[in-house]
Amino acid sequence: MSARRALVTGITGQDGGYLAELLLADGVEVHGLVHHEDALAAEFARTHPEAVLHPGDLADHAGLRALVEEVEPDEVYNLAGVSSVAFSWEHPVTTAELTGVAAAVMLQGALAVQERSGRRVSFVQASSSEIFGEASTFPQDETTPVRPVSPYGAAKAFAHHMVTVYRGKGLHATSCILFNHESPRRPPTFVTRKITAAAARIGRDGHGTIQLGNLDARRDWGWAPDYVDAMVRAARHATAEDFVIATGETHTVAEFAETALRRAGVGDDWRRHVEVDPELLRPVDTPLMVGDAGKVRRELGWQPTVGFAELVAQMVDHDVELLQDR
Repeated sequence: MSARRALVTGITGQDGGYLAELLLADGVEVHGLVHHEDALAAEFARTHPEAVLHPGDLADHAGLRALVEEVEPDEVYNLAGVSSVAFSWEHPVTTAELTGVAAAVMLQGALAVQERSGRRVSFVQASSSEIFGEASTFPQDETTPVRPVSPYGAAKAFAHHMVTVYRGKGLHATSCILFNHESPRRPPTFVTRKITAAAARIGRDGHGTIQLGNLDARRDWGWAPDYVDAMVRAARHATAEDFVIATGETHTVAEFAETALRRAGVGDDWRRHVEVDPELLRPVDTPLMVGDAGKVRRELGWQPTVGFAELVAQMVDHDVELLQDR
């Protein structure tokens, strides 16, 4: 029997890298979509020589569907798309195209492979807590109304709904509604990595500030490898269902900064190293997001393995090491 084959979009990103490593360790033949301008592709190919990379573009609908049908995967993990809420406000149409429409194209391709081959194709959409927008219920679970308040959330919501549509057509399509999840691999354009990288510099130099937006925004932060594990479990579950992936615990942006600065050795005067930049405040910001992962715990046996303090510590320690290597 041939090895299970998986196709991963966004394979050079934080989640994609962890997912590829998990799948490869499990003996899966891994294929990944990479953009021809992706500066990380060459390094990814060097560090993951077993993975097969395919150049392509989420905006190329014909090419994207052709790739799915060419690879004939047993599992499809759609992680790619616009990843910044701020970028989505500046480029709403591009966000809709890459984060929303591309998912529909891939679902269409996955269903075609399933119907032609007669075997199950599992499709996992990396959805987002941003689809809930300004939720009126806390915590949010799989029954929470989808009411996005940003172009990013709207694009993710479209993809989320398309999963339901294709599930109705018989595809094993799952939407994993991922709350915030971090790791040392998070790009510095994300606020969490911006905080830990700055904390490492401040801890070394003894001066400097971190420019942030809404310090009171509360988020449910988890460990990225845990969330990737949940996606694989969802793909292989007997039935296709939607799952909220979260810790159920919230912390403010200020708490994240404090924890990072203390880990870097700043001490009790951490607050003087944090400043609010009005330019970084979102047009619409959801003050509190917290997920109820009861369903994924019950049905898939999943649970978080890394808590908030350890998550921040690992990110700060990584950034400290990077400074020492320079």
